[in-house]
Amino acid sequence: MTPQAGKARPDGRPARLAELQRSLESHFLSKLEYLNAIGIALSQERDIDKLLETILVAAKKLTRADGGTLYRLVDDKLQFEILRNDSLSIAMGGTSGNPVPFYPIPLHDKDGNPNLTMVAAYAALNDSTVNIADAYTEEGFDFSGTRNFDKRTGYRSTSFLTVPMKNHEGEIIGVLQLLNAVDAATGGVTAFGDEDRRLAESLASQAAIAITNRFLIQQLEVLFESLIELINTAIDDKSPYTGGHCKRVPTLTMMLAEAADAASEGPLASFQMTDKDRYELKIAGLLHDCGKITTPVHVVDKATKLQTIFDRIGLVDTRFQALKREAEVAMLRAMLAARGAGDAASEQRAREDYEAKVRQYDDDREFLRRTNIGGERMNPDDQARVSRIAQYTWSGPRGVPERFLSRDEEANLNIPAGTLNQQEREIINHHIVATIKMLEALPWPRHLVNVPEYAGGHHERMDGKGYPRGLTRGQMSVQARIMGIADIFEALTAKDRPYKPGKTLSESLSILGKFRENGHVDPDLFDIFVKDRVYLRYAQEFLDPEQLDEVDLSKIPGYRS
Repeated sequence: MTPQAGKARPDGRPARLAELQRSLESHFLSKLEYLNAIGIALSQERDIDKLLETILVAAKKLTRADGGTLYRLVDDKLQFEILRNDSLSIAMGGTSGNPVPFYPIPLHDKDGNPNLTMVAAYAALNDSTVNIADAYTEEGFDFSGTRNFDKRTGYRSTSFLTVPMKNHEGEIIGVLQLLNAVDAATGGVTAFGDEDRRLAESLASQAAIAITNRFLIQQLEVLFESLIELINTAIDDKSPYTGGHCKRVPTLTMMLAEAADAASEGPLASFQMTDKDRYELKIAGLLHDCGKITTPVHVVDKATKLQTIFDRIGLVDTRFQALKREAEVAMLRAMLAARGAGDAASEQRAREDYEAKVRQYDDDREFLRRTNIGGERMNPDDQARVSRIAQYTWSGPRGVPERFLSRDEEANLNIPAGTLNQQEREIINHHIVATIKMLEALPWPRHLVNVPEYAGGHHERMDGKGYPRGLTRGQMSVQARIMGIADIFEALTAKDRPYKPGKTLSESLSILGKFRENGHVDPDLFDIFVKDRVYLRYAQEFLDPEQLDEVDLSKIPGYRS
Protein backbone atom coordinates (compact mmCIF):
# COMPACT_ATOMS: atom_id res chain seq x y z
CA MET A 1 0.00 0.00 0.00
CA THR A 2 1.40 3.35 -1.02
CA PRO A 3 2.00 5.77 1.87
CA GLN A 4 -0.32 8.79 1.94
CA ALA A 5 1.07 11.93 0.39
CA GLY A 6 2.87 14.09 2.93
CA LYS A 7 3.02 11.36 5.55
CA ALA A 8 6.50 10.88 6.91
CA ARG A 9 8.37 7.65 6.24
CA PRO A 10 9.86 5.79 9.21
CA ASP A 11 13.29 7.35 8.52
CA GLY A 12 11.74 10.87 8.65
CA ARG A 13 13.33 12.00 5.34
CA PRO A 14 10.34 14.02 4.00
CA ALA A 15 10.00 15.84 7.31
CA ARG A 16 13.70 16.73 7.34
CA LEU A 17 13.51 17.93 3.73
CA ALA A 18 10.48 20.05 4.52
CA GLU A 19 12.25 21.52 7.54
CA LEU A 20 15.34 22.25 5.45
CA GLN A 21 13.23 23.87 2.78
CA ARG A 22 11.51 26.06 5.37
CA SER A 23 14.90 26.98 6.79
CA LEU A 24 16.21 27.93 3.36
CA GLU A 25 13.07 29.92 2.58
CA SER A 26 13.35 31.69 5.95
CA HIS A 27 17.03 32.37 5.29
CA PHE A 28 16.25 33.78 1.84
CA LEU A 29 13.33 35.88 3.10
CA SER A 30 15.49 37.21 5.94
CA LYS A 31 18.15 38.35 3.48
CA LEU A 32 15.53 39.79 1.14
CA GLU A 33 13.96 41.76 3.99
CA TYR A 34 17.39 42.99 5.01
CA LEU A 35 18.11 44.02 1.41
CA ASN A 36 14.84 45.96 1.27
CA ALA A 37 15.58 47.61 4.62
CA ILE A 38 19.01 48.64 3.37
CA GLY A 39 17.44 50.09 0.22
CA ILE A 40 15.17 52.26 2.36
CA ALA A 41 18.09 53.34 4.56
CA LEU A 42 20.21 54.22 1.53
CA SER A 43 17.46 56.43 0.09
CA GLN A 44 17.24 58.38 3.35
CA GLU A 45 20.94 58.90 4.12
CA ARG A 46 22.22 62.41 3.36
CA ASP A 47 25.84 62.08 4.49
CA ILE A 48 27.89 60.62 1.63
CA ASP A 49 30.48 59.02 3.94
CA LYS A 50 27.79 57.29 5.99
CA LEU A 51 26.05 56.27 2.77
CA LEU A 52 29.15 54.57 1.34
CA GLU A 53 29.89 52.93 4.66
CA THR A 54 26.35 51.58 4.92
CA ILE A 55 26.67 50.03 1.46
CA LEU A 56 29.87 48.17 2.28
CA VAL A 57 28.76 47.00 5.71
CA ALA A 58 25.47 45.72 4.27
CA ALA A 59 27.24 43.88 1.45
CA LYS A 60 29.59 42.21 3.95
CA LYS A 61 26.67 41.11 6.10
CA LEU A 62 24.62 39.77 3.17
CA THR A 63 27.50 37.69 1.83
CA ARG A 64 29.22 36.88 5.14
CA ALA A 65 32.40 38.54 3.87
CA ASP A 66 35.29 39.11 6.25
CA GLY A 67 36.40 42.24 4.42
CA GLY A 68 35.59 44.57 1.61
CA THR A 69 36.44 47.71 -0.28
CA LEU A 70 34.24 50.26 -1.98
CA TYR A 71 35.75 52.25 -4.85
CA ARG A 72 34.31 55.34 -6.51
CA LEU A 73 35.14 56.18 -10.11
CA VAL A 74 36.77 59.61 -10.29
CA ASP A 75 38.61 60.89 -13.38
CA ASP A 76 39.11 57.40 -14.89
CA LYS A 77 40.49 56.05 -11.62
CA LEU A 78 38.94 53.85 -8.95
CA GLN A 79 39.41 55.81 -5.78
CA PHE A 80 39.41 53.98 -2.43
CA GLU A 81 36.48 55.28 -0.36
CA ILE A 82 35.85 52.64 2.33
CA LEU A 83 37.94 49.67 3.48
CA ARG A 84 36.91 47.20 6.18
CA ASN A 85 38.42 43.93 7.46
CA ASP A 86 36.97 42.25 10.53
CA SER A 87 39.79 39.77 11.24
CA LEU A 88 42.43 42.50 11.10
CA SER A 89 40.19 45.11 12.79
CA ILE A 90 40.86 47.51 9.92
CA ALA A 91 38.47 50.41 9.37
CA MET A 92 39.50 53.08 6.88
CA GLY A 93 37.49 55.78 5.17
CA GLY A 94 33.85 56.65 5.83
CA THR A 95 33.09 57.69 9.38
CA SER A 96 36.20 55.95 10.80
CA GLY A 97 38.29 59.09 10.65
CA ASN A 98 41.15 57.08 9.16
CA PRO A 99 42.06 57.91 5.56
CA VAL A 100 42.66 55.10 3.07
CA PRO A 101 46.41 55.33 2.27
CA PHE A 102 46.31 53.43 -1.06
CA TYR A 103 46.73 54.98 -4.48
CA PRO A 104 43.71 54.95 -6.84
CA ILE A 105 43.52 52.19 -9.44
CA PRO A 106 43.71 53.62 -12.99
CA LEU A 107 41.34 52.16 -15.59
CA HIS A 108 43.83 52.94 -18.38
CA ASP A 109 47.58 53.32 -18.61
CA LYS A 110 49.33 56.43 -19.90
CA ASP A 111 48.95 55.20 -23.48
CA GLY A 112 45.21 54.69 -23.09
CA ASN A 113 45.31 50.90 -22.90
CA PRO A 114 42.73 49.32 -20.59
CA ASN A 115 43.96 48.02 -17.24
CA LEU A 116 42.67 44.43 -17.34
CA THR A 117 45.10 42.97 -14.81
CA MET A 118 43.50 44.49 -11.74
CA VAL A 119 40.23 42.81 -10.77
CA ALA A 120 38.42 46.02 -9.76
CA ALA A 121 39.46 47.78 -12.99
CA TYR A 122 38.49 44.73 -15.07
CA ALA A 123 35.00 44.63 -13.51
CA ALA A 124 34.48 48.34 -14.17
CA LEU A 125 35.79 48.25 -17.75
CA ASN A 126 33.79 45.15 -18.71
CA ASP A 127 30.70 45.91 -16.65
CA SER A 128 30.79 42.39 -15.28
CA THR A 129 30.95 40.70 -11.89
CA VAL A 130 34.15 38.77 -11.17
CA ASN A 131 33.93 35.89 -8.70
CA ILE A 132 37.31 34.39 -7.72
CA ALA A 133 37.49 31.34 -5.46
CA ASP A 134 41.21 31.62 -4.65
CA ALA A 135 43.39 34.58 -5.59
CA TYR A 136 46.56 32.51 -5.16
CA THR A 137 45.59 30.06 -7.90
CA GLU A 138 43.65 32.40 -10.19
CA GLU A 139 45.37 33.27 -13.46
CA GLY A 140 45.03 36.39 -15.56
CA PHE A 141 44.99 38.97 -12.75
CA ASP A 142 47.74 40.74 -10.87
CA PHE A 143 47.43 39.98 -7.15
CA SER A 144 50.97 41.04 -6.23
CA GLY A 145 49.69 43.91 -4.12
CA THR A 146 47.33 41.57 -2.30
CA ARG A 147 50.13 39.09 -1.60
CA ASN A 148 52.40 41.85 -0.27
CA PHE A 149 49.57 42.94 2.00
CA ASP A 150 49.17 39.37 3.22
CA LYS A 151 52.91 39.09 3.93
CA ARG A 152 52.86 42.25 6.03
CA THR A 153 49.77 41.32 8.00
CA GLY A 154 49.82 37.53 8.10
CA TYR A 155 46.41 37.50 6.46
CA ARG A 156 45.32 35.13 3.68
CA SER A 157 43.26 36.88 0.98
CA THR A 158 41.43 34.04 -0.74
CA SER A 159 38.01 34.57 -2.28
CA PHE A 160 37.00 37.77 -4.05
CA LEU A 161 33.61 38.96 -5.29
CA THR A 162 33.93 42.16 -7.37
CA VAL A 163 30.76 43.88 -8.57
CA PRO A 164 30.56 47.03 -10.74
CA MET A 165 28.07 49.72 -9.70
CA LYS A 166 26.01 51.40 -12.43
CA ASN A 167 23.74 54.41 -12.17
CA HIS A 168 20.31 54.78 -13.78
CA GLU A 169 21.94 55.87 -17.05
CA GLY A 170 24.07 52.73 -17.25
CA GLU A 171 27.29 54.51 -16.34
CA ILE A 172 29.83 52.83 -14.07
CA ILE A 173 30.25 54.98 -10.96
CA GLY A 174 32.22 52.60 -8.75
CA VAL A 175 33.07 49.06 -7.73
CA LEU A 176 32.10 46.97 -4.71
CA GLN A 177 34.68 44.33 -3.80
CA LEU A 178 34.14 41.70 -1.10
CA LEU A 179 36.85 39.51 0.42
CA ASN A 180 36.87 36.05 2.02
CA ALA A 181 33.39 34.64 2.39
CA VAL A 182 33.02 32.93 5.77
CA ASP A 183 31.29 29.56 5.95
CA ALA A 184 28.46 29.82 8.47
CA ALA A 185 28.91 26.22 9.64
CA THR A 186 32.70 25.89 9.93
CA GLY A 187 33.84 29.51 10.23
CA GLY A 188 36.43 28.89 7.55
CA VAL A 189 36.99 30.87 4.36
CA THR A 190 35.04 29.67 1.35
CA ALA A 191 34.13 30.88 -2.12
CA PHE A 192 31.26 33.26 -2.73
CA GLY A 193 28.20 31.43 -4.10
CA ASP A 194 25.66 32.37 -6.75
CA GLU A 195 23.29 33.65 -4.11
CA ASP A 196 26.04 35.91 -2.78
CA ARG A 197 26.64 37.21 -6.28
CA ARG A 198 22.95 37.94 -6.89
CA LEU A 199 22.56 39.67 -3.54
CA ALA A 200 25.72 41.72 -4.04
CA GLU A 201 24.63 42.74 -7.55
CA SER A 202 21.20 43.73 -6.28
CA LEU A 203 22.72 45.78 -3.49
CA ALA A 204 25.24 47.35 -5.88
CA SER A 205 22.38 48.43 -8.14
CA GLN A 206 20.50 50.03 -5.25
CA ALA A 207 23.70 51.57 -3.95
CA ALA A 208 24.60 53.09 -7.32
CA ILE A 209 21.23 54.81 -7.52
CA ALA A 210 21.53 56.08 -3.93
CA ILE A 211 25.07 57.39 -4.53
CA THR A 212 24.06 59.07 -7.79
CA ASN A 213 21.06 60.70 -6.14
CA ARG A 214 23.17 61.90 -3.23
CA PHE A 215 25.77 63.44 -5.54
CA LEU A 216 23.05 65.01 -7.67
CA ILE A 217 21.58 66.57 -4.55
CA GLN A 218 25.03 67.77 -3.50
CA GLN A 219 25.59 69.28 -6.94
CA LEU A 220 22.24 71.06 -6.73
CA GLU A 221 23.14 72.36 -3.27
CA VAL A 222 26.50 73.60 -4.56
CA LEU A 223 24.75 75.25 -7.51
CA PHE A 224 22.20 76.83 -5.18
CA GLU A 225 24.87 78.18 -2.84
CA SER A 226 26.83 79.43 -5.84
CA LEU A 227 23.78 81.38 -7.00
CA ILE A 228 23.48 82.88 -3.52
CA GLU A 229 27.16 83.80 -3.67
CA LEU A 230 26.48 85.35 -7.08
CA ILE A 231 23.81 87.59 -5.53
CA ASN A 232 26.11 88.59 -2.67
CA THR A 233 28.92 89.28 -5.14
CA ALA A 234 26.58 91.53 -7.11
CA ILE A 235 25.76 93.41 -3.89
CA ASP A 236 29.47 93.54 -3.08
CA ASP A 237 30.37 94.93 -6.49
CA LYS A 238 27.52 97.41 -6.19
CA SER A 239 28.70 98.53 -2.77
CA PRO A 240 31.85 97.37 -1.00
CA TYR A 241 30.23 98.44 2.28
CA THR A 242 27.65 95.62 2.29
CA GLY A 243 29.47 92.68 0.70
CA GLY A 244 31.47 91.94 3.83
CA HIS A 245 28.30 92.15 5.90
CA CYS A 246 26.62 89.52 3.74
CA LYS A 247 29.50 87.13 4.47
CA ARG A 248 30.11 87.90 8.14
CA VAL A 249 26.53 87.79 9.45
CA PRO A 250 26.02 84.11 8.46
CA THR A 251 29.26 83.18 10.25
CA LEU A 252 28.27 84.98 13.46
CA THR A 253 24.74 83.58 13.19
CA MET A 254 26.05 80.02 13.17
CA MET A 255 28.45 80.74 16.06
CA LEU A 256 25.59 81.95 18.26
CA ALA A 257 23.28 79.15 17.08
CA GLU A 258 25.85 76.52 18.05
CA ALA A 259 26.26 78.13 21.47
CA ALA A 260 22.48 78.09 21.97
CA ASP A 261 22.33 74.47 20.83
CA ALA A 262 25.02 73.55 23.37
CA ALA A 263 23.14 75.16 26.28
CA SER A 264 22.37 72.48 28.85
CA GLU A 265 20.50 74.71 31.28
CA GLY A 266 18.44 77.86 31.26
CA PRO A 267 15.64 78.98 28.91
CA LEU A 268 17.41 77.66 25.80
CA ALA A 269 18.25 74.20 27.13
CA SER A 270 15.51 72.70 24.94
CA PHE A 271 16.76 74.39 21.76
CA GLN A 272 18.50 71.84 19.56
CA MET A 273 19.50 71.72 15.92
CA THR A 274 19.87 68.84 13.51
CA ASP A 275 22.18 68.98 10.50
CA LYS A 276 19.11 69.90 8.46
CA ASP A 277 18.37 72.79 10.83
CA ARG A 278 21.94 74.01 10.56
CA TYR A 279 21.88 73.98 6.78
CA GLU A 280 18.55 75.80 6.72
CA LEU A 281 19.87 78.53 9.04
CA LYS A 282 23.08 78.80 7.04
CA ILE A 283 21.12 79.43 3.83
CA ALA A 284 18.93 81.98 5.62
CA GLY A 285 22.03 83.78 6.83
CA LEU A 286 23.50 83.92 3.36
CA LEU A 287 20.25 85.35 1.97
CA HIS A 288 19.26 87.65 4.82
CA ASP A 289 20.10 90.82 2.87
CA CYS A 290 19.50 89.69 -0.70
CA GLY A 291 16.93 92.48 -1.06
CA LYS A 292 19.76 95.03 -0.95
CA ILE A 293 20.31 94.26 -4.60
CA THR A 294 17.31 96.56 -5.17
CA THR A 295 18.64 99.40 -2.97
CA PRO A 296 20.09 102.43 -4.85
CA VAL A 297 23.84 102.51 -4.41
CA HIS A 298 23.95 106.25 -3.56
CA VAL A 299 21.81 105.51 -0.50
CA VAL A 300 23.76 102.44 0.60
CA ASP A 301 27.06 104.29 0.21
CA LYS A 302 25.96 107.58 1.73
CA ALA A 303 29.02 108.33 3.83
CA THR A 304 28.06 111.88 4.87
CA LYS A 305 24.83 113.77 5.41
CA LEU A 306 25.26 115.95 2.32
CA GLN A 307 26.42 113.19 0.00
CA THR A 308 24.39 112.50 -3.14
CA ILE A 309 26.37 111.78 -6.29
CA PHE A 310 29.11 113.81 -4.59
CA ASP A 311 29.56 115.31 -1.13
CA ARG A 312 27.89 118.74 -1.19
CA ILE A 313 29.99 119.95 1.72
CA GLY A 314 32.37 121.24 -0.96
CA LEU A 315 29.63 123.60 -2.18
CA VAL A 316 29.13 124.82 1.38
CA ASP A 317 32.88 125.48 1.65
CA THR A 318 32.69 127.57 -1.52
CA ARG A 319 29.84 129.61 -0.07
CA PHE A 320 31.86 130.35 3.06
CA GLN A 321 34.66 131.59 0.84
CA ALA A 322 32.13 133.82 -0.94
CA LEU A 323 30.88 135.15 2.42
CA LYS A 324 34.42 135.99 3.46
CA ARG A 325 35.06 137.77 0.17
CA GLU A 326 31.86 139.78 0.60
CA ALA A 327 32.92 140.62 4.15
CA GLU A 328 36.35 141.65 2.90
CA VAL A 329 34.85 143.92 0.22
CA ALA A 330 32.55 145.47 2.82
CA MET A 331 35.52 146.03 5.15
CA LEU A 332 37.62 147.70 2.47
CA ARG A 333 34.77 150.00 1.49
CA ALA A 334 34.19 150.97 5.12
CA MET A 335 37.90 151.55 5.65
CA LEU A 336 38.14 153.76 2.58
CA ALA A 337 35.16 155.78 3.68
CA ALA A 338 36.52 156.14 7.20
CA ARG A 339 39.96 157.07 5.93
CA GLY A 340 38.46 159.71 3.62
CA ALA A 341 36.64 161.15 6.61
CA GLY A 342 39.76 160.96 8.76
CA ASP A 343 37.94 158.60 11.15
CA ALA A 344 40.70 156.26 12.35
CA ALA A 345 38.46 154.63 14.98
CA SER A 346 35.84 153.62 12.39
CA GLU A 347 38.57 152.28 10.16
CA GLN A 348 39.85 150.11 13.03
CA ARG A 349 36.33 148.89 13.90
CA ALA A 350 35.79 147.89 10.27
CA ARG A 351 38.92 145.74 10.37
CA GLU A 352 37.96 144.17 13.72
CA ASP A 353 34.42 143.45 12.53
CA TYR A 354 35.80 141.75 9.45
CA GLU A 355 38.23 139.62 11.45
CA ALA A 356 35.42 138.60 13.85
CA LYS A 357 33.21 137.59 10.92
CA VAL A 358 36.00 135.55 9.34
CA ARG A 359 36.57 133.75 12.65
CA GLN A 360 32.86 133.10 12.93
CA TYR A 361 32.67 131.83 9.34
CA ASP A 362 35.69 129.55 9.85
CA ASP A 363 34.21 128.24 13.08
CA ASP A 364 30.82 127.64 11.42
CA ARG A 365 32.49 125.96 8.49
CA GLU A 366 34.35 123.49 10.72
CA PHE A 367 31.18 122.88 12.70
CA LEU A 368 29.24 121.97 9.53
CA ARG A 369 32.06 119.75 8.34
CA ARG A 370 31.94 117.83 11.65
CA THR A 371 28.16 117.72 11.56
CA ASN A 372 28.23 116.38 8.00
CA ILE A 373 30.12 113.27 9.13
CA GLY A 374 27.21 112.06 11.26
CA GLY A 375 27.35 110.10 14.47
CA GLU A 376 25.35 108.31 17.11
CA ARG A 377 23.28 111.30 18.22
CA MET A 378 23.06 115.03 17.40
CA ASN A 379 21.94 117.27 20.26
CA PRO A 380 19.19 119.92 19.83
CA ASP A 381 21.60 122.85 20.36
CA ASP A 382 23.70 121.74 17.39
CA GLN A 383 20.59 121.33 15.28
CA ALA A 384 19.54 124.89 16.20
CA ARG A 385 22.98 126.16 15.21
CA VAL A 386 22.68 124.50 11.80
CA SER A 387 19.36 126.27 11.30
CA ARG A 388 20.90 129.64 12.27
CA ILE A 389 23.74 129.19 9.80
CA ALA A 390 21.18 128.24 7.14
CA GLN A 391 19.68 131.73 7.49
CA TYR A 392 22.88 133.47 6.35
CA THR A 393 22.56 135.11 2.95
CA TRP A 394 25.10 135.20 0.17
CA SER A 395 25.17 136.36 -3.42
CA GLY A 396 24.51 133.26 -5.47
CA PRO A 397 25.55 132.54 -9.07
CA ARG A 398 22.85 134.88 -10.38
CA GLY A 399 24.08 137.76 -8.20
CA VAL A 400 21.00 137.91 -6.01
CA PRO A 401 20.87 137.17 -2.26
CA GLU A 402 20.14 133.53 -1.50
CA ARG A 403 19.63 131.41 1.58
CA PHE A 404 23.02 130.07 2.67
CA LEU A 405 21.77 126.48 3.05
CA SER A 406 18.92 125.09 0.99
CA ARG A 407 16.01 123.52 2.83
CA ASP A 408 17.25 120.10 1.77
CA GLU A 409 20.80 120.80 2.97
CA GLU A 410 19.53 122.09 6.31
CA ALA A 411 17.32 119.05 6.78
CA ASN A 412 20.15 116.63 5.94
CA LEU A 413 22.67 118.35 8.20
CA ASN A 414 20.12 118.15 11.02
CA ILE A 415 19.76 114.37 10.70
CA PRO A 416 19.79 113.36 14.39
CA ALA A 417 21.78 110.11 13.99
CA GLY A 418 23.81 108.61 11.16
CA THR A 419 23.81 110.06 7.66
CA LEU A 420 20.43 109.02 6.26
CA ASN A 421 17.35 111.25 6.19
CA GLN A 422 13.90 109.81 6.76
CA GLN A 423 13.24 109.14 3.07
CA GLU A 424 16.61 107.44 2.62
CA ARG A 425 16.12 105.40 5.79
CA GLU A 426 12.81 104.15 4.40
CA ILE A 427 14.60 103.19 1.18
CA ILE A 428 17.20 101.27 3.19
CA ASN A 429 14.53 99.66 5.35
CA HIS A 430 12.71 98.54 2.21
CA HIS A 431 15.50 96.06 1.55
CA ILE A 432 14.04 93.70 4.13
CA VAL A 433 10.62 93.94 2.48
CA ALA A 434 12.30 93.13 -0.84
CA THR A 435 14.17 90.25 0.82
CA ILE A 436 10.96 88.74 2.17
CA LYS A 437 9.13 89.13 -1.15
CA MET A 438 12.00 87.55 -3.05
CA LEU A 439 12.35 84.62 -0.67
CA GLU A 440 8.64 83.95 -0.25
CA ALA A 441 8.28 83.80 -4.03
CA LEU A 442 10.64 80.80 -4.24
CA PRO A 443 9.35 77.19 -4.17
CA TRP A 444 11.38 76.08 -1.16
CA PRO A 445 11.81 72.33 -0.56
CA ARG A 446 10.56 71.03 2.77
CA HIS A 447 13.97 71.12 4.47
CA LEU A 448 14.38 74.84 3.64
CA VAL A 449 10.82 76.02 4.12
CA ASN A 450 11.73 78.27 7.10
CA VAL A 451 14.38 80.29 5.24
CA PRO A 452 12.07 83.29 4.51
CA GLU A 453 11.01 83.54 8.16
CA TYR A 454 14.57 83.26 9.51
CA ALA A 455 16.03 85.72 6.99
CA GLY A 456 13.10 88.12 7.07
CA GLY A 457 13.02 88.63 10.84
CA HIS A 458 16.41 90.12 11.61
CA HIS A 459 15.07 93.71 11.81
CA GLU A 460 12.18 92.85 14.12
CA ARG A 461 12.36 93.67 17.83
CA MET A 462 11.34 91.67 20.86
CA ASP A 463 8.93 94.44 21.92
CA GLY A 464 7.16 94.54 18.55
CA LYS A 465 8.61 97.91 17.48
CA GLY A 466 10.75 96.50 14.67
CA TYR A 467 10.04 96.27 10.96
CA PRO A 468 8.61 95.36 8.56
CA ARG A 469 5.91 93.34 10.36
CA GLY A 470 6.22 94.52 13.95
CA LEU A 471 6.58 90.99 15.28
CA THR A 472 7.03 90.35 18.98
CA ARG A 473 9.43 87.88 20.57
CA GLY A 474 6.75 85.20 20.89
CA GLN A 475 5.96 85.46 17.18
CA MET A 476 9.54 84.84 16.11
CA SER A 477 11.60 81.68 15.90
CA VAL A 478 14.80 81.36 17.94
CA GLN A 479 16.70 81.32 14.64
CA ALA A 480 15.28 84.69 13.56
CA ARG A 481 16.14 86.16 16.95
CA ILE A 482 19.68 84.78 16.64
CA MET A 483 20.08 86.46 13.28
CA GLY A 484 18.87 89.77 14.74
CA ILE A 485 21.73 89.83 17.27
CA ALA A 486 24.27 88.76 14.65
CA ASP A 487 23.14 91.52 12.27
CA ILE A 488 23.41 94.24 14.92
CA PHE A 489 26.76 93.15 16.36
CA GLU A 490 28.32 92.82 12.92
CA ALA A 491 27.12 96.33 12.01
CA LEU A 492 28.52 97.79 15.25
CA THR A 493 31.97 96.25 14.83
CA ALA A 494 32.22 96.52 11.03
CA LYS A 495 35.19 98.60 9.94
CA ASP A 496 34.14 98.97 6.31
CA ARG A 497 31.14 101.29 6.77
CA PRO A 498 31.36 104.60 4.89
CA TYR A 499 29.95 106.64 7.78
CA LYS A 500 31.79 105.34 10.87
CA PRO A 501 34.83 103.38 12.07
CA GLY A 502 34.35 99.94 13.60
CA LYS A 503 33.62 100.09 17.32
CA THR A 504 35.64 98.25 19.92
CA LEU A 505 34.36 95.12 21.64
CA SER A 506 33.50 96.92 24.87
CA GLU A 507 31.66 99.71 23.02
CA SER A 508 29.72 97.23 20.89
CA LEU A 509 28.73 95.03 23.85
CA SER A 510 27.64 98.10 25.81
CA ILE A 511 25.34 99.21 22.99
CA LEU A 512 24.03 95.66 22.49
CA GLY A 513 23.39 95.45 26.24
CA LYS A 514 21.27 98.61 26.08
CA PHE A 515 19.36 97.01 23.21
CA ARG A 516 18.70 94.07 25.52
CA GLU A 517 17.35 96.39 28.21
CA ASN A 518 15.05 98.32 25.88
CA GLY A 519 13.44 95.23 24.33
CA HIS A 520 15.33 95.29 21.04
CA VAL A 521 17.15 91.92 21.20
CA ASP A 522 16.39 88.57 22.82
CA PRO A 523 17.64 88.62 26.45
CA ASP A 524 18.35 84.88 26.69
CA LEU A 525 20.37 84.80 23.49
CA PHE A 526 22.21 87.95 24.54
CA ASP A 527 23.24 86.26 27.81
CA ILE A 528 24.58 83.24 25.90
CA PHE A 529 26.32 85.56 23.41
CA VAL A 530 28.24 87.14 26.29
CA LYS A 531 28.58 84.18 28.69
CA ASP A 532 29.93 81.78 26.05
CA ARG A 533 32.27 84.43 24.60
CA VAL A 534 30.70 84.16 21.16
CA TYR A 535 31.61 87.80 20.63
CA LEU A 536 35.28 87.04 21.30
CA ARG A 537 35.51 84.09 18.89
CA TYR A 538 33.97 86.28 16.20
CA ALA A 539 36.21 89.23 17.05
CA GLN A 540 39.40 87.17 16.86
CA GLU A 541 38.47 86.16 13.34
CA PHE A 542 37.12 89.40 11.89
CA LEU A 543 38.09 92.46 13.96
CA ASP A 544 41.27 94.52 13.83
CA PRO A 545 43.64 94.21 16.81
CA GLU A 546 42.89 97.75 17.98
CA GLN A 547 39.21 96.82 18.36
CA LEU A 548 40.02 93.95 20.74
CA ASP A 549 40.01 95.91 23.98
CA GLU A 550 39.44 94.50 27.48
CA VAL A 551 35.81 93.68 28.27
CA ASP A 552 34.52 94.03 31.82
CA LEU A 553 31.43 91.80 31.89
CA SER A 554 30.15 93.49 35.04
CA LYS A 555 29.80 96.78 33.15
CA ILE A 556 27.77 95.41 30.24
CA PRO A 557 24.21 96.77 30.57
CA GLY A 558 21.57 94.12 31.09
CA TYR A 559 23.94 91.15 31.27
CA ARG A 560 22.95 88.41 33.70
CA SER A 561 25.84 86.00 34.34
